[in-house]
Amino acid sequence: MMFTNLPTLLTLLRIVMLPIIVVVFYLDYPWARPAAAFIFFLAALTDWLDGYLARLWNQESRFGAFLDPVADKLMVATVLILLVEFDQSPWLTIPAIIIIGREITISALREWMAEMGQRGRVAVGWLGKVKTTLQMAALALLLYLYDFAGLPIYKIGLVALYIAAFLTIWSMFDYLRAAFFPADESDASE
Repeated sequence: MMFTNLPTLLTLLRIVMLPIIVVVFYLDYPWARPAAAFIFFLAALTDWLDGYLARLWNQESRFGAFLDPVADKLMVATVLILLVEFDQSPWLTIPAIIIIGREITISALREWMAEMGQRGRVAVGWLGKVKTTLQMAALALLLYLYDFAGLPIYKIGLVALYIAAFLTIWSMFDYLRAAFFPADESDASE
């Protein structure tokens, strides 16, 4: 059964944590935003842990490979929507639109490439992993909201989100290039 290994259960846990993040985010207590950030951080850690364990224990599966990016996209989109509702400024809305738009575009591209039997051309690369890590860190900081030890956590999170948005655009063009202008076969060995 596809739900029996720990890496897949961790991915499912990440999805289950989303409603908890939403509820905690809306609580009218000063600790609610830091608590939502902490829960989000734990969920983001499961993203790293599930992949690591799946490779370590040789428990990689097609279902896990499908579910992992879905969980990531649900986390990112959910938190971006929460944050844009909270801070209705264009400074937050613009990177949110870029990030969500890219996720939709690349998901559609991967589906299309899979139908053509070319999914490997748009496999996740190092840039996508860096982008995801920076997005998760930025979102955790934005969720936290308050200054900490004199550091403007929200502003740092916003700057990190803009860097993540830049990486999002860069990685999108990288995937589009790989899909529509594949490397010459003779270049593959280099």
